[in-house]
Amino acid sequence: MSVNVAENKGLEDVVVGPSGISSIIDDVLTYRGYSIDDLTDNATCFEEIVFLLWQGRLPKQAELDALKQSITEGAAVPKEVMDIVRSFPKTANPMDVLRTAVSALGIYDPQNDETSAEANMAKATRLQGQLATLITGFERLRNGQEPLAPKPGLTLAANFLYMLKGADPDSVAVKGFEKALILHADHEFNASTFAARQTASTLSDMHSCITSAIGTLKGPLHGGANTAVMAMLTEVGTAENAEPWIKDALAKKKKIMGFGHRVYENGDPRAKHLRQMSKELAERTGDPKWYQMSIKIDEVVKAEKGLLTNVDFYSASTYHYMGIPGDQFTPIFALSRLSGWAAHVMEQLANNRLIRPRADYTGPAAQKYVPVDKR
Repeated sequence: MSVNVAENKGLEDVVVGPSGISSIIDDVLTYRGYSIDDLTDNATCFEEIVFLLWQGRLPKQAELDALKQSITEGAAVPKEVMDIVRSFPKTANPMDVLRTAVSALGIYDPQNDETSAEANMAKATRLQGQLATLITGFERLRNGQEPLAPKPGLTLAANFLYMLKGADPDSVAVKGFEKALILHADHEFNASTFAARQTASTLSDMHSCITSAIGTLKGPLHGGANTAVMAMLTEVGTAENAEPWIKDALAKKKKIMGFGHRVYENGDPRAKHLRQMSKELAERTGDPKWYQMSIKIDEVVKAEKGLLTNVDFYSASTYHYMGIPGDQFTPIFALSRLSGWAAHVMEQLANNRLIRPRADYTGPAAQKYVPVDKR
């Protein structure tokens, strides 16, 4: 069946294939049939969601413990790759660092050329831990500190915060970070996931698929939105300045990041969880400014434009309260979404056909070549 692409710009509402990983139906997001609310409120850690996405079911305790151990044990980054990271300028975009480092990891992965389901699962498990090591490692290096190895026995979320700061993290921060990772884990055929599946459909390797996804996530219309939200909050400065700032921006037709979503009609179901975590962290830190400013901007944009917040909006203040720099928000998105990307790569390969769409040609027709001396 052909689709009039001119009427579906950006493939809007075009279903491109089946998937059993996540769904968005009537504004309800599910992973493997479990609602995001159920998982966010009840999952003990992000690794439960990783197992669910990769295996199609929730883990038993022994399976969960084994996955945690495997992610921690596989988190070490080869010296050759970390040396590449050390060579980058401290001013480098962390997403550029992550994209390049993940590509390099493929060269040194012991199963780089293996394409079996078992090998891809092992590579995905290593990558899940290695991304945390790379993100925190570059952050420490650009601040004149040495990277840290993860602590055995900690969850990925707790280890990330430990490796970032060099101290055992606050329990509220860990709780908030676990929820943020769960909320960002998968989201149907979003741009970066589709890029990963496109690459997988050529029978390329896991690291190439994830590198494609990271490059796609970097864009401000996808994963870079929460970094833009933090930049906006910094510029607004105070809750009192929020209303005039937003009204002036809207009058100048500036895009306000963190609002609206193409696939949700009545609001992003993930946003309320991060709004609550932002509130809890504001109270915990005794610094209500960023939460109060976010609330005011939320109210003004809703009143003026009828737009509701998406997952990016309150994740900005949530991460800021954890002491995470704004330009590291998108790499953290990648850390979470790797679980979904890998699940989609493995699903694509399990029943593969090369993804090769057609174009609706709109250029000139029936042209004749003219020799260069007669043009």
